Amino acid sequence: MPTFEHNIVVRAPQVWLFDLMQDYGRRLEWDPFLCEARLVEAEAAGLGVRAFCVDRAGRGMETEYVSFQRPDRVAVKMTRGPWMFRSFAGSWRYEALDAESTRVTFRYHVEARLRALTLGDRFLTMVMSRTMGSRLTVTRDRLEAIWATEREAEARATARR
Repeated sequence: MPTFEHNIVVRAPQVWLFDLMQDYGRRLEWDPFLCEARLVEAEAAGLGVRAFCVDRAGRGMETEYVSFQRPDRVAVKMTRGPWMFRSFAGSWRYEALDAESTRVTFRYHVEARLRALTLGDRFLTMVMSRTMGSRLTVTRDRLEAIWATEREAEARATARR
């Protein structure tokens, strides 16, 4: 199964970032790729929990958490998804660089359904990897803006006490 990986450094603490990114009630605040994100029959993300996401092109995918190690990493596998995927799996790793910065590494494994076309996996991987690179710049900017806003609100609340 072909693999690709990208990472971003976000100016936000590891635990806060992990919690925000695994909160499906807030997923659309920072993920520019999706128009729908929800957990399936669950209140919070965790091992064995399923999630359903729909991208802006209308393609839906259900995944299941196969690893959930707060605040270090999560991994999911596709349980059902768009016709072009035979299989899909992904992991997100969170590495604290210091108290205010975290490197998030996104690693995805994809296998195209069209196995007769030997270039299917490479093409799908190339398209997804290219899209991921530009998407992560927007993601980083949104995550940092949310962190700054929440930190400012907390500072104002503390000053009022």
